[in-house]
Amino acid sequence: MARELVLIHGRAQEHKDAVKLKAEWVEAFRTGLVKSGLQVPVADTSIRFPYYGQALYDLVNKATDVAKIIVRGDSVDREKEFFFEMLEELRKQEGITDAQIRAELDAVVVDRGPLNWEWVQGTLSALDKHVPGASKRSIAIATRDVYQYLFNPVIQKQIDTGVRQALSSNEAVVVAHSLGTVVAYKLLKEQGKDNGWKVPLLVTLGSPLAVQAIKKKLMPHKHPEVVGEWFNAMDTRDVVSLYPLDQAHFPVDGIANKTDVDNHTKNRHGIAGYLDDATVARRIHDALR
Repeated sequence: MARELVLIHGRAQEHKDAVKLKAEWVEAFRTGLVKSGLQVPVADTSIRFPYYGQALYDLVNKATDVAKIIVRGDSVDREKEFFFEMLEELRKQEGITDAQIRAELDAVVVDRGPLNWEWVQGTLSALDKHVPGASKRSIAIATRDVYQYLFNPVIQKQIDTGVRQALSSNEAVVVAHSLGTVVAYKLLKEQGKDNGWKVPLLVTLGSPLAVQAIKKKLMPHKHPEVVGEWFNAMDTRDVVSLYPLDQAHFPVDGIANKTDVDNHTKNRHGIAGYLDDATVARRIHDALR
C-alpha cells in the first residue's frame, strides 16, 4: 500500500485558505526536491493537510488583541510564569544581557521576575532591538498559542481531533512545523499505538520541543512507539527553535538532527525555508518511496 504524507502546520495560519496553504507547502517541498533532481513521489490525494489555524485563532483570541493582553501582563499568573520562563530562556540563548534590558527601562532599579512586568517589557524591547525576527508581538502571540494548546483542554481537544482525522491505519510520513511539532509529538506518543498508526518517518521543522517550559509539560519524554525514524531540522537563527532535539536538550533516543538549514524567510522560521532545503526534501521523498 502506498504511503501517505501528513503535513501539520504551526501557529499564525489564521485567515488563510486551507487549499492554498497546502499548495504552498507542497510547492516548497517540490522546490527542495528539484535541487536533487527529484519529483513529489505521491499524488496530491495522498497528501493530507489538517487545518486548525482559524480554530486556534478564534479560540485563543476571542476578538481581543492577544498581544496587548500578554505584553501588559493582563494574563493569569500561571500564564505569566510560563511566558516569563520562555522569555528568559530565549533571552539567555540569544545573549541578551541585564545591561541591555536595563537600557530599555526608565526605572533605575527593577527586579527580575514574572510579577515585575517592567522587567518583562524591557526584555521584550531588548529582544526586539537586538535579535532579528524576535518582535515583541510575535513572541507574545507564539507563547500564548503554545500555552493555550498545552494548558487549555478545550483548545487541545479541538486541535487534536482535527489532526487525528488526518491520520489513518495506512503508513504515513508526518511532517510537522513549529507548534505543529508539539501537537504531532503529543498525539503520536499518547494515542498512536491505540489508533494503530504507522509512521515510518517523523520530520519536525523549527521545533520548540526542547524549550524547558514546553518540555516539562510533555513528560515523560520518549520516542513514540509508532514512529520509525525521527528527523529534526532547524536554523540556529530561528528564535522559536532554540535547540536541536539531541540528548543534551531533549532526552529521546533515535532523533537525527540537521542544524545547518539556511532558512531564507524573514524570521528564519517560515515553513518554505525548511521544506525547500534539499536535505529535508530528500529525506521526506525517500521515506515516501
